[in-house]
Amino acid sequence: MTTLLVTGGAGFIGGNFVLQAVADGLTVVNLDKLTYAGNVDTLKPLHGNPRHVFVQGDIGDRALVAKLLAEHKPAAVVNFAAESHVDRSIDGPAAFIETNVVGTLALLESARDYWKALDGAARDAFRFLHVSTDEVYGSLGDTGKFTEETPYAPNSPYSASKASSDHLVRAFHHTYGLPVLTTNCSNNYGPYQFPEKLIPLIIARALDGEKLPVYGDGRNIRDWLFVLDHCSAIRRVLEAGRVGETYNVGGDSERENIHVVKTICALLDAKRPFGDGRKRETLIEFVKDRPGHDRRYAIDSSKLQRELGWKPSVDFETGIARTVDWYLDNQPWVQRVLDGSYRMERLGQA
Repeated sequence: MTTLLVTGGAGFIGGNFVLQAVADGLTVVNLDKLTYAGNVDTLKPLHGNPRHVFVQGDIGDRALVAKLLAEHKPAAVVNFAAESHVDRSIDGPAAFIETNVVGTLALLESARDYWKALDGAARDAFRFLHVSTDEVYGSLGDTGKFTEETPYAPNSPYSASKASSDHLVRAFHHTYGLPVLTTNCSNNYGPYQFPEKLIPLIIARALDGEKLPVYGDGRNIRDWLFVLDHCSAIRRVLEAGRVGETYNVGGDSERENIHVVKTICALLDAKRPFGDGRKRETLIEFVKDRPGHDRRYAIDSSKLQRELGWKPSVDFETGIARTVDWYLDNQPWVQRVLDGSYRMERLGQA
């Protein structure tokens, strides 16, 4: 595959994917609406690179998507475009339905029409890869992991909208024959993440000596996946995934939220100690829990590992240290983000 149409490629995961793909020699047509979480600063290393074509636009704009498909003739569409923050979905669910459901439907229709007009090898090789989340599965108890056969049970407007888009992707394969692939990932972290998510939010607040809000008792568990591992998994699924299949992508790194926060505190104390010797762990403040807060997520990615030979290469301790270093080394990027609409306020209190 030499050319990809990537949607949402100025966001956190999409941006990392685009940077990696272009570095590996692929051409990327990057369609992003540049809402609050889209950031062209992330794509600055690609400025002037002829293998990166950036287009500001909406996946729901059928005319624009059709034009890009006809002009650039991509071998695949990789759909990252989504409203993605649970707290924002609690405050304003309508935007999540508009982008994640209605927008995905429009993108699927455009991709279907483009694919049907292809001939021979190009038609056989075309893929539509939809990037989704483990949150569609709901909440786990103390044991077990989500598999590709786990029934959907979304508990937030965000996860419900992603579940809806997953079902649409599946339906377009079974109804129209569109060659689709779906990936459901665990919690991503790493460079270029918008600072409303837990890890970059805690880094930013801890650097400034502000209170570090932790929901509930802090014992909620997530399976943490380093973003570049996620990008490599998507590339592998694009290359060799079986059409119509879903692949779970996990980091094999379950950690309680409070453990994640304390780890960040310890790393920053070592790298940027306060002059008065205070420890950042003293800034932790337990706050009222998020409504409907899922207790535990954990992904079983054995299908991906068994069938396609992928496995995570970065453990949590290594990944979180690399992430903290990246934010320390890239404060201008962070500050330009914070000069925008987001001020590290708490969202989703309903």
